[in-house]
Amino acid sequence: MSYKITDTCIECGTCAENCPVKAITPGNGKYEINPAKCIDCGTCSYVCPVGAPEPVEEY
Repeated sequence: MSYKITDTCIECGTCAENCPVKAITPGNGKYEINPAKCIDCGTCSYVCPVGAPEPVEEY
C-alpha cells in the first residue's frame, strides 16, 4: 500500500518535515509523494492536521 495526498492539502509542509525518507515535496497546489521513495510508514497521515495523505491500495 502506498500513500497519496488528496486535494484537502493546505500546503503546511508538516508531512514533508516529518517524512523519514524525504519522499514528499511541494507540488502544484498540494504536496506530492514520490512512490519510488515512499516506505509506506504512514507518518505523513498521522501528522497531517487535515488528513490529506491517504493510503492507496495497489492491485
